[in-house]
Amino acid sequence: MSPGAPRGSAGVPASASASVPAPVPVPAAGPTAPPSGAALWDEHASWWRAPFTDGADIEYEGEIIPLARRELGSFARVLDLGCGEGQVARALAAGGASLIGLDPSRNQLANASALGGGPSFVCAAGEWLPIATGSLDAVLCCLAIEHSDDTDAVLEEVARVLAPGGTFLLLINHPMYQGPGSGFVDDQILGEHYWRVGPYLTEQVSVEEVDSNVSIPFAHRPLSRYVNPLAALDVLLVAMFEPPPLEAFLATSVDRELEGAIPRLLAMRFEHRPAPARPAARRTAGRNAAGRGAAASGTPARGAAPRRQRSG
Repeated sequence: MSPGAPRGSAGVPASASASVPAPVPVPAAGPTAPPSGAALWDEHASWWRAPFTDGADIEYEGEIIPLARRELGSFARVLDLGCGEGQVARALAAGGASLIGLDPSRNQLANASALGGGPSFVCAAGEWLPIATGSLDAVLCCLAIEHSDDTDAVLEEVARVLAPGGTFLLLINHPMYQGPGSGFVDDQILGEHYWRVGPYLTEQVSVEEVDSNVSIPFAHRPLSRYVNPLAALDVLLVAMFEPPPLEAFLATSVDRELEGAIPRLLAMRFEHRPAPARPAARRTAGRNAAGRGAAASGTPARGAAPRRQRSG
């Protein structure tokens, strides 16, 4: 199984309106259907809670939560995107952050609300965040974007809600070593051990049985599919973390040296660095007559198409 386990779905299509509403509390169950795709996480909410939360999962306790605290512990306004039942959100809120946990699964959020711990929880989809533009100091997305139907829309929303100078911390299964077709090979015929790497550049969705009667879809994408869309939105990669596997994962390994050198998790820290506005072009006496005519007639100059905008 890939590192940890999926915590929640960061990107599930939701009905979009022309404007983005203010954050709202978790809605009570009612006749309105949950966002498409959230039903999977509603179904498995009880399964997730027992073996993976509040100290039960060694990877969250030993790597994920300490990393999140280290990288985001100094920020005041933080969003946990795809928070599931909120264990990372609670850990960050304990450090004093004003924390919003967002997930499309009502059952996951019901568990989160019952546990409390400081965060405010919102039922919404990652492709259309009910968060004001430029209002957050940091966004965390931990092992959730791989369950998104539209990664580009999720990344675009992250860029929109981050304030200039804000940080985005993205944690995923390592796409080189933990993707489809990748894994440890014990070749007992040739007496060799090696790590096979699957088709890294091929984007695909695979369904993995992560526990008895629990199957979860994972979307594999190469790193460029995260880094490049964010760079186009002035959210730039500034650091990467590839922690080695915890000792507990190597206890039964037949080749501790090899498996100990293969990361399970990849964390990337991005910063929102908007490009400075370009100064207006100076008029010069050397402009040709055609140019003067166009300016006088009010004919607009051709330029880059505007970025998609959403009201905050």
